[in-house]
Amino acid sequence: MTFAAGADPEFIESLFQSWQADPASVSAEWRAFFAGYELGRGEPSAECPTPELAAKQSAVDSLIYRYRDLGHLLACTDPLSPCKLEHPLLALEQYDLDQSDLDRTFRARRFLKSEATLREILATLRETYCRSVGVEFMHIQDPAERTWLIERMEPVRNRPPVSPDQQLRILEKLREASLFEEFLHRKFLGQKRFSLEGGEALIPALDAVVERAARLGVDDLVLGMAHRGRLNVLANIIGKPVENIFAEFADNVELAFVGDGDVKYHKGFSSDRRFADGSSIHLTLAFNPSHLEAVNPVVEGKCRARQDARGPGGDRRVLPVLIHGDAAFAGQGVVAETLNLSQLEGYRTGGTLHIVINNQIGFTTVPADARSSLYATDTAKIVAAPVFHVHGEDPEAAVHVMELALEYRQAFGRDVVVEIICYRRHGHNEGDEPYFTQPVMYGRIKDRPPVHELYADRLAEEGIPRDRLDAMTAAIAGRLEESLGAPPRPVAGGFEGKWGEYRRDYSPAKVDTGVDAARLRQLAEGLAGVPEGFSVHPKVATILQRRLKAVQAGEGIDWGNAETLAYGALLAEGTSIRLSGEDSRRGTFGHRHAVLHDMNTAAFHVPLDGAAAGGAVFRAWDSMLSEFAVLGYEYGYSVQSPEMLVIWEAQFGDFANGAQVIIDQFIAGGESKWERVSGLVMLLPHGYEGQGAEHSSARIERFLQLCADDNLQVAYPSTPAQLFHLLRRQVKQPFRKPLVVFTPKSLLRHPRCVSRLEELSDGWFREVIPPVADPEKIRRLLLCSGKIYYELLERMERDAVADTAVVRIEQLYPLRTDLLREAVAPFRGAESIAWVQEEPRNMGAWSFLRPHLADLFGREPRYVGRPDNDVPAVGSHRLHGVEQERVVAEALAV
Repeated sequence: MTFAAGADPEFIESLFQSWQADPASVSAEWRAFFAGYELGRGEPSAECPTPELAAKQSAVDSLIYRYRDLGHLLACTDPLSPCKLEHPLLALEQYDLDQSDLDRTFRARRFLKSEATLREILATLRETYCRSVGVEFMHIQDPAERTWLIERMEPVRNRPPVSPDQQLRILEKLREASLFEEFLHRKFLGQKRFSLEGGEALIPALDAVVERAARLGVDDLVLGMAHRGRLNVLANIIGKPVENIFAEFADNVELAFVGDGDVKYHKGFSSDRRFADGSSIHLTLAFNPSHLEAVNPVVEGKCRARQDARGPGGDRRVLPVLIHGDAAFAGQGVVAETLNLSQLEGYRTGGTLHIVINNQIGFTTVPADARSSLYATDTAKIVAAPVFHVHGEDPEAAVHVMELALEYRQAFGRDVVVEIICYRRHGHNEGDEPYFTQPVMYGRIKDRPPVHELYADRLAEEGIPRDRLDAMTAAIAGRLEESLGAPPRPVAGGFEGKWGEYRRDYSPAKVDTGVDAARLRQLAEGLAGVPEGFSVHPKVATILQRRLKAVQAGEGIDWGNAETLAYGALLAEGTSIRLSGEDSRRGTFGHRHAVLHDMNTAAFHVPLDGAAAGGAVFRAWDSMLSEFAVLGYEYGYSVQSPEMLVIWEAQFGDFANGAQVIIDQFIAGGESKWERVSGLVMLLPHGYEGQGAEHSSARIERFLQLCADDNLQVAYPSTPAQLFHLLRRQVKQPFRKPLVVFTPKSLLRHPRCVSRLEELSDGWFREVIPPVADPEKIRRLLLCSGKIYYELLERMERDAVADTAVVRIEQLYPLRTDLLREAVAPFRGAESIAWVQEEPRNMGAWSFLRPHLADLFGREPRYVGRPDNDVPAVGSHRLHGVEQERVVAEALAV
């Protein structure tokens, strides 16, 4: 009896399918059986294959699969290490094959030839996957993508022909890169430039991407990268005038920059490049701080905004490109966060081209101490991205894989990674001594000729005249010398294009944001309706009807109702809105319900869609569980979309901690450093309800510490009407500044935290709300912000306190001292003046307001709140209640 006798046909079929996907996944006997079966049904033969031949056929199929899967382990991609000649997992004996089989003909499955000798098969596989290019792609789950790559790599063996003109272009870009670095080193000795030397292959590879992208229909390329090689990319790819770069090194010329500015290797630039065939492309290098990979989600957000503006097909016309360092790609969590955004509906950008410049060292840290994975790029496998590893001294290979990667992105709309394995000729910066920590490595690097010399020697050997090659060098050197003595050229600032209609400076002028009451009632009716046959959750239906009745009655409008009406009114006026964050569609506390879900079919309905007019759109996205990447993404989106209302909402206010780099480096400082302005809104739930240290505070104090020169707007509104006007003001004021809003939790359903319709239809956002009281009767003046106001109000009503007035500061920054002075003027004779807050003394707004209030009153007001603490709040609900009671009682005790 044979081993297959009596086997379940379904079982055999499942094994057959596994064998087709991966011959090595089944036993040797089954491989021989299926190989014989395939041979038998392919072309009828009078002679059936012997078991030995069938087994060898199966072995060849396994060998082909393994080379595609593991050939990268044998690839020669490291300029500092000798090339491997063999790898045990790819040895013939691993597959029961030997030298005697090399000239035997096999019918290889899924190979470029239906019949080939093993020698020919091996030659094709080794030349494709084991030379200057190593490829990881068999982890991709879609067979169509794997086949697409195979069909473009194996026929040309990952080395397509390169014309002499193309070779000269590659050499020109290599020499521009190298001579630029050498020139800076000579003329500005000792200055930091974070040289690209050792990785110059990046420049011809990027040059090829730009040209190929334009031919593939891309008209906008947005590039993000850290500091290493940035000046080189600015000069030789983006087109920043080298005169300006030299002037920045000399530091002897004013470039008419507004604000604090930034170091030269953090700056961005944009330009247009045109080609002989008539195609063109807009190039942008995004500004970036020293926080390495922090720019990644910012670039993605900028690209998504540009793609959305273009409409259908925009993702094929706008290309995000991110350049990473090897240590940073493996070590920075935001890399994985950004990758995880790549296929999410609200955040996808049609695939990103990632380029990893692998210097084989991070500052002074070697790979063995920098990552736990084999490759620096292994993080990319979380999204099944193909990864190309390429020898950094083979510029033709680098150009080839970069163009192939771009074509893959355009074909499948997915991320792809190219790792250029090279080295860093100098230390981390030009003043650092790498021999302190890597003497052996730098012993190898010291006498290694630059790649442009190696490539020029090769071209000379292939017949290109040496004098032609030398003339190229002389021309580049001449241009650099000429530019050194030239004055810097005028360049565009941050208020160009669509930003030209916005003012640079903050203005405290009142902005009328009221909406006609009849219009609000009409909006409310539309927002409360659901499509016929749509089964909304009963509790949600009740909320919708309660909102409608409140608007119709003209009173009792709660927070969620006012917020939704603000969105509806803006949409009706033609303003698009993007809302993003964890659970933002429903709202963490169930107050929003911007997207309704059918109870029976899981269909969804967006009531605000019906309010939109004039091409406006409303998009609300539940983000993945990320703050860093998602907030960076929305910042990038807002920088590109000043005409929109772009909002990020934290699930709880303290979750913003996870995005502190974006807040500090981009949102708070982007305008001052780079003249790049954002109108992003951050909604941060804040309030003390006894939930413990982690979900009470949005860290008001941290945002206020970042405030200077009118860079931010920080508000703590106390009524729904105030939120309504604040959101509308954000897009109607003549400038753009980021807006931080401390929003409520318990106040969302507080019976006193409601507004009248007339407060929405008539008025504006009031930065300071004065008390309605008779100054003659007031002996105690309290100032506060936010939720504590209602607790003070309730106690005053309960105890019939008539000698106390409460001033609400609704905008903490820019602090309207003029309005505050006006509000307190009638009560300057009060015996007691106090600032009241829920937060500990060393937190909240007290430290910020203290000198302002002292100046206003001529004496320091009394502080009422929790004592200094190392955490925002206690973990006991009972103790919280005791503390809150003490704060209110103390405020009214003196």
